[in-house]
Amino acid sequence: MKILNFGSLNIDHVYQVPHFVTPGETLASTGYQKNAGGKGTNQSIALARAGAEVYHAGQIGEDGIFLKELLEADGVNTKWLKVGEVPTGHAMIQVNSQGQNCILICGGANASVTEDYMRQVFADFEEGDFVLFQNEIAGLPALLQYASEAGLKIVLNPSPIGPEILQSDLSLVDYFIMNEIEGFEITGKKDAIEILDEMYRRFPKAEVVLTLGGEGACFGNGNDHVFEAARKVTAVDTTAAGDTFTGYFFASLLEGAEPAEALRLATDAAAITVSRPGAACSIPKRSELK
Repeated sequence: MKILNFGSLNIDHVYQVPHFVTPGETLASTGYQKNAGGKGTNQSIALARAGAEVYHAGQIGEDGIFLKELLEADGVNTKWLKVGEVPTGHAMIQVNSQGQNCILICGGANASVTEDYMRQVFADFEEGDFVLFQNEIAGLPALLQYASEAGLKIVLNPSPIGPEILQSDLSLVDYFIMNEIEGFEITGKKDAIEILDEMYRRFPKAEVVLTLGGEGACFGNGNDHVFEAARKVTAVDTTAAGDTFTGYFFASLLEGAEPAEALRLATDAAAITVSRPGAACSIPKRSELK
């Protein structure tokens, strides 16, 4: 099976700061980097480095050609990656001295995806293939509908959580992968088990992966709850941790792994990612997990 990542591509402007900027404050950064980013970019690279056959669809401007080249260097198929006139989406990222991040996103080309383009992309895939979505591109409700009509298995990372998520037909989703904040926004529950159980009640066909930060991650499908503890590492930059986890988890599932093994592999990979600066550049290759 192939996996199509119909997702965002961003240029990340990363500022090292002693603390996050507060209202009315002007703060000098202690460092600056321009990196490849976007949840879509990061997740495609993670999938590829984990060994999956991944295709990426999305839109960039001429200023984002290096993102296309970066994906191709990792073996991602960019046949359906569109280069248009709208500038590439970008993110302004503050990283504090504890390695935590604060992110402001501008959609750019990610917000220019059309329904005609969506239909053209899905026509190139077969029933039973996987498609992965995040919420950093335009038209999520239509994307879910067209993917379902094409018979694809839908994976949704509802991040960043927002109105388009709650306005979408989430009953079409086969796999959710989300954090506690996103779980609370969808279910109104705060406890991990309660989130999993409420997700099953609302979306009984879906399987759910819930990431819990320093507490680890868990998986639920209505019958089983599987937990994996977080690794103890010194965090340098958590920017791509969730995207690494997503890529490695689903690459492992596509190989036929059970959820417990997929959780273990994804947790190991995310632990390496947070120990390094940057987003896409911090994602480990499969050989490093050994």
